[in-house]
Amino acid sequence: MRASAALAAVAGVLASGVSAENYLGFNSGATLADRSAKFKADWLQEFNTAQKLVNAPGKFNAVRLYTNIQAYSKDDPIQAFEAAIDTKTKILLGVWTSGTDSIANELSALKKAITKYGKDFTDLVIGMSIGSEDLYRDSETGMKNKAGVGAGPDVLLKFINDYKKSVAGTALASVPVGHVDTWDAYVNGTNKKVVDALDWVGVDEYPYYESGKGNNIKNSGYLFDRAFDAVAAAVGGKPIWVTETGWPSSGPKWDQAEASVENAKYYWNEIGCRKLFNKVPTFWYNLRDSNPDNEMQFQITKDLSTKPLFDLTCPTKFDTPTTTAKSGASSTGFSTASASGSSATGSGSGSGSSSSAGSTGGSSSGTTESSPSKSGVVEGGASLGMSVSAVAVSGLAVVAGVFALF
Repeated sequence: MRASAALAAVAGVLASGVSAENYLGFNSGATLADRSAKFKADWLQEFNTAQKLVNAPGKFNAVRLYTNIQAYSKDDPIQAFEAAIDTKTKILLGVWTSGTDSIANELSALKKAITKYGKDFTDLVIGMSIGSEDLYRDSETGMKNKAGVGAGPDVLLKFINDYKKSVAGTALASVPVGHVDTWDAYVNGTNKKVVDALDWVGVDEYPYYESGKGNNIKNSGYLFDRAFDAVAAAVGGKPIWVTETGWPSSGPKWDQAEASVENAKYYWNEIGCRKLFNKVPTFWYNLRDSNPDNEMQFQITKDLSTKPLFDLTCPTKFDTPTTTAKSGASSTGFSTASASGSSATGSGSGSGSSSSAGSTGGSSSGTTESSPSKSGVVEGGASLGMSVSAVAVSGLAVVAGVFALF
């Protein structure tokens, strides 16, 4: 990239309001493992643990939420907001958009929070995600995996516009707007109009679920890098936030991938320490698991102890060759990749889809925490420098887990 073009791109990022800070956080659904609602005390425990994790490579003082609505209410603000205010936890907001024709209750809950908490709340908001894996669930892959009802590009665009109109004139008007989806949703050219409407793109990546791609733990860094590079090439310089990634510490084998504490630590090192932490805004999956339907457990701590299941200390050397990591990110989260020549396929990702508001704009029952879905693409697709009109999919097993309980 020529210097003038690079400066213009960075200027665009700054103009969009995307923060230069590289956040460290976890995902947090609206309910507990027994499907009961989370309340303020539950989030307080999560946020306090996250900020006090022993040997963490930075302060995990951010959270990604899937909805603004308190579980089992119609449009009350989620009590995670109060816990975030008390612990100074930064918030990546979420509006649930799958299986609904209205986000009115989400927006009502958000407006109530702005009125009730004022700057104490709005100053903590770092971004807004309109939707979570809607394009994946609406794709051939998602349908084959019975991932649930999704939403297409036109629906998402409508909801993005609805949100912007709703917060116009408020303190959230300048908050950058994004969308969270699986990596292959972004390299699918039919979704380009969604990307064009975003200030940043949120990517969910799980090499663990890449059946048929050599998804053993030693290959996880390579698979992650190829998917990340594919997104960087497809989104035209939009900042990339990694909104979900992780490796299960327990659970059944998935093709060549084995769940274990040792492998979860290896993945933390090779993807988190080498590629993401303090370089790219990152929301790890996960501090604790709250989905009883998911056989794989991704939690890094038991019973929210500040002593994790494995040592979080980052090593100084890594196994993944630097030649496979053709993209990086500046302190703005702006991708600096030059991704020509590599294959865009062969490194699928999976991701969570989960907590949320009512399916028709009605009351929210809340859901369990997200359950990583399985998405992937076959070898031999388009090159990184090309926009793909459709992505061929591999036949994966049916998703284990319930993504939304309305």
